[in-house]
Amino acid sequence: MLFPETALADYSPTMSAVVPAEWSTHRAMWVGFPSHPDLWEQNLDEARREVVGLIRALAGPGAEHVKVMTATPEAEETARKSLVDVPNVTIVPGDFGDIWLRDTGPIFTSPGEAVAFRFNGWGGKYDLPGDADVAQQVARHAGAHLRQVDFVLEGGALDHDGSGAVLTTRQCLLNANRNGRQTEAEVERQLQAALGATSVHWLEEGLMNDHTDGHVDNLARFVGQSVIACPVSFGEDDPNADVYDAVATSLATFRQRDGSPHRIVRVPSPGRVLIDGHVAPASHMNFLIANAAVVVPTYDDRRGNLAVEALEQVFPGRQVIGLSSRALLTGGGSFHCITQQEPA
Repeated sequence: MLFPETALADYSPTMSAVVPAEWSTHRAMWVGFPSHPDLWEQNLDEARREVVGLIRALAGPGAEHVKVMTATPEAEETARKSLVDVPNVTIVPGDFGDIWLRDTGPIFTSPGEAVAFRFNGWGGKYDLPGDADVAQQVARHAGAHLRQVDFVLEGGALDHDGSGAVLTTRQCLLNANRNGRQTEAEVERQLQAALGATSVHWLEEGLMNDHTDGHVDNLARFVGQSVIACPVSFGEDDPNADVYDAVATSLATFRQRDGSPHRIVRVPSPGRVLIDGHVAPASHMNFLIANAAVVVPTYDDRRGNLAVEALEQVFPGRQVIGLSSRALLTGGGSFHCITQQEPA
């Protein structure tokens, strides 16, 4: 939805700088390191191996300076030992409840400017000590000025094209467990003032059993100035088949500033992925765009290869790498969820 002039006429806050697209050059990439055994239980070691694999891909083929945030002395020691041979990695001792830095960290609008929203544990589901302070910690280490916004929002709820267009879902941003019952127009004004959003493309529902209430980084992503990727169902028992079709239908109606449609790229989904007998919110859309690579979460089957092949078509200048993320999925997310980029 484009912001109508009449809706903005009486709106006083100065418009923010636009959030850069994720494919813009990064100064650094932040990664959360699994630190609390009580949260990960028997999956801790494997989750750490998956994160170490991600960091190696980012610091190597991805051409990133990786800042790894740890929350305990034991986790810091483990990270240092696991990454001792990896260049371009900085270990940053910090304080967080869990590793989902995309949601708890700041959103950078430039190398020296970042925005922090209120964090309420995804609508009050998971209130962990330290999470509300992650944005301040990251901004302090980055030397960025941090602007506080009195609005509940997680970074994974939005995707940006670098020119002011934003993708999101009504299930999340209009959920009463975030900011009460605000209207679309009220939320759009918040996004314009805080993040320079010039248009908001609203999708409806997110993935089944996604505790984030439908974060868009599991659902649809900008992969170029006029290109959006979204899943297509895989297998007759794909639990999100209807959701994916609804997303593709909605995306086809979205328009760019010049009125032209976006090119929609359908990426094979992981299909039905079970964790402890329950459908998990597994998504290849939770990929991470690095300076010279794209890292795609996979879930231990050939479907990940199909997703990698599809994304290679839209990222010809980057190496597309599929890495296992099944242990991370037991915590509810994947590679995009545990990272946050600093723009150059």
